Amino acid sequence: MIKLDVFNMKNFLQTVNECSGAINLLHPDGRKENINKQYGVQNELLQKHRENKGFLRISLDIPAYRDYMRLVYFTIGDS
Repeated sequence: MIKLDVFNMKNFLQTVNECSGAINLLHPDGRKENINKQYGVQNELLQKHRENKGFLRISLDIPAYRDYMRLVYFTIGDS
């Protein structure tokens, strides 16, 4: 599991969509929801990001190591 503070949602979602496996959003109730190429869910995240004035804190479960590292590197560059 990784917790991210996302400031650039457009580039974050582009990076997510470049991943080969599931990128699971962890909900407070314990549910997991894949957001990779799931444009309806991504639109909801964009809306929450706008409501929070350009910031969104999310928790993700990323099973594939390569995808995990891709998002870690994105996060490092996004700060």
